[in-house]
Amino acid sequence: MTQSFLQSVWLIPVYSMLGAITALLWSPAIIRRTGPRPAGYVNILMTVIAFIHCWLALIACQDTQYLELPWLKAAGLNLNLSIEISQVTIGAAMLICGLNLLAQIFAVGYMEMDWGWARFFSFLAIFEAGMTALVFCNSLFFAYIILEILTLATYLLIGLWFSQPLVITGARDAFLTKRVGDLVLLIGVVALLPAAHTWNFNELTVWAKTADLDPTIATCLGLALLAGPMGKAAQFPLHLWLDEAMEGPIPSTILRNSVVVSVGIWVLVKLQPLFALSPTTLATMEWVGGITAVCSTLIAIAQIDIKRILSYSVSAYMGLAFVAVANGQTINTLTFIFTYAIAMALLVMGVGGVIWNGISQDVRQYGGLWSRRPVTGGAVIIGALGLLAVPPFGGFWAVLDIVTDLLANKPVSAAVFIVVNGLTAFSLTRLFGLIWGGKTQEMTERSPEIHWPMALPIIITMGLVLHTPLILLNWGLLPTRFTLGTVLVVTASSFLGIAAGALVFLNNNVPKPIKLPIPAVQDFFAYDFYTQKLYKVTIIFMVGTISNITDFLDKYFVDSLVNFIGSVSIFGGESLKYSTSGQSQFYLLTILAGIALIGVILSWSALSQLALVSS
Repeated sequence: MTQSFLQSVWLIPVYSMLGAITALLWSPAIIRRTGPRPAGYVNILMTVIAFIHCWLALIACQDTQYLELPWLKAAGLNLNLSIEISQVTIGAAMLICGLNLLAQIFAVGYMEMDWGWARFFSFLAIFEAGMTALVFCNSLFFAYIILEILTLATYLLIGLWFSQPLVITGARDAFLTKRVGDLVLLIGVVALLPAAHTWNFNELTVWAKTADLDPTIATCLGLALLAGPMGKAAQFPLHLWLDEAMEGPIPSTILRNSVVVSVGIWVLVKLQPLFALSPTTLATMEWVGGITAVCSTLIAIAQIDIKRILSYSVSAYMGLAFVAVANGQTINTLTFIFTYAIAMALLVMGVGGVIWNGISQDVRQYGGLWSRRPVTGGAVIIGALGLLAVPPFGGFWAVLDIVTDLLANKPVSAAVFIVVNGLTAFSLTRLFGLIWGGKTQEMTERSPEIHWPMALPIIITMGLVLHTPLILLNWGLLPTRFTLGTVLVVTASSFLGIAAGALVFLNNNVPKPIKLPIPAVQDFFAYDFYTQKLYKVTIIFMVGTISNITDFLDKYFVDSLVNFIGSVSIFGGESLKYSTSGQSQFYLLTILAGIALIGVILSWSALSQLALVSS
């Protein structure tokens, strides 16, 4: 029985798409009679079906299988939709469906008064369908198409509340930023086929083992393919879209911060054999990930917006994944992303519960919520412990495994993991201290706990975070070789960050907000290293200048030339109409005069030479 579920895993994305299409049927006319809620319930039901299908398929899966579905044969191009069925892909799809189900239940409570349920749940369903299709997809070509669908879904979800100007700007900027990486990725996808003669990931892995490419070509190809994951995983310099995406609803942020950004790492892992063809590409990947990880964590510490504190932490952890993949840690990276996704989903739910009835996203307006909001406060504590390298939580084992391998060959990269872990511990302690610690503020005098549709997914996710080590043990993913020194260093970085954060932000004797002695330094971090201003004086200025020059040339040269030709045509036509007399001898004379003029023009050079000879 379960074998039939295994062979039909391609139906899992279809369930979500059916839910998306069905939700769109709730037009305003129907909503007036039924309300918007049935659209959400239909999508929740479809996600439950997809989750159960994943679970039954995972039970039946023993080894890796590949399915080939014919799609297009034309002009010597044979495109088959290749599907990989393995415990890894099914487990990834199960994680996506499970977190989306929790996000949808959370949305039932968070958006209870919102009339945009049909659109919102439909867009979430497109997210789920795209991500589950991506993890099963074994073709780089179709993976690119799916990534484009996810970019569109990102734009639609961020712009859900399109009546707000900041929402429109955020959706536009996120779409355009990701399109930069997608465009460069498309160049790499097209250039890869003539060299490898395939787009299937498993065949590309085999080809890469014996590929003999020119180093320059391998570097250009690797950098082009790297641009796509950089945009999806919000890496420098394509990281600002995630900050802009915070304008969207919190339930979509749960999914985006946990698994949507992780699809960039999934593609990165799939393409790692191709990146290994070029040491320059691997070095670029490592530098980009390391710089993003360290800088994003420092920026997160200086933020006052709750969502942005978490968004920069997301970029930081995706940067750590880049560092791990650059050093060949593919399996360990997937484990790292698994533990990260569950913990980050819980963190977003916890702070989302605060925003839900606190309205404000400014952490300076909160404080003293521990006595009023213990459930959300506990969720943030457990989510932070699950994310950090704190034993025995899942994040500890994932980081320990990677750091143990890196210490032998790349101690600097291992140091990046340790430093970012410590800084993130400080950042999350700061977040908790400003919201739940200290004295109550005007905003928190009356702040009741969340209601059950939001509390239920939080409690379930808390259980998942607490049981993550057991899941890793059951899958045989816990590290078996490590030293006591490595354990102490990794653990110490977490506790030092937590202790430093608690000393400052859980201490009522320290005045808040914290101000550095040099305001310029604080502003430097708070404004994202002035990256947006840098964009304005470089890329935006260059594009604006070129656009203005093009507009000037079009208006005063091209348009003027067209107008001149049109004026001449009108004048000539108006003049010629008066020469129409109706007499055939006049027309004949005009034709003969024209022929004589053409003859003189054509023979002018011969007549000039004859005149010179005669003289």
